[in-house]
Amino acid sequence: MAKKITGRKLNEQWGVGAKHALYREDGGWYHLLKRFPAALFDANGYVTFETKNDYLKSGHLQITQALHVPQGISSMAGYVKVKSE
Repeated sequence: MAKKITGRKLNEQWGVGAKHALYREDGGWYHLLKRFPAALFDANGYVTFETKNDYLKSGHLQITQALHVPQGISSMAGYVKVKSE
């Protein structure tokens, strides 16, 4: 049985150092980030937010009761690719 991938595990494995780390394989939908610095992970990389203000002012995020990233986090400036697709 394969181990479940989580934001917490990738945060540690990739040495990102986020206080709140969330994972979604396709990078399109997440729960809301609450502690900063924070990071959103997908299957191939991540994007970080140093402060809550950075997160709230990102033009790529639709923040409502959940977090939607219409083109996925890999389309965002600052995306760090870790794995080759």
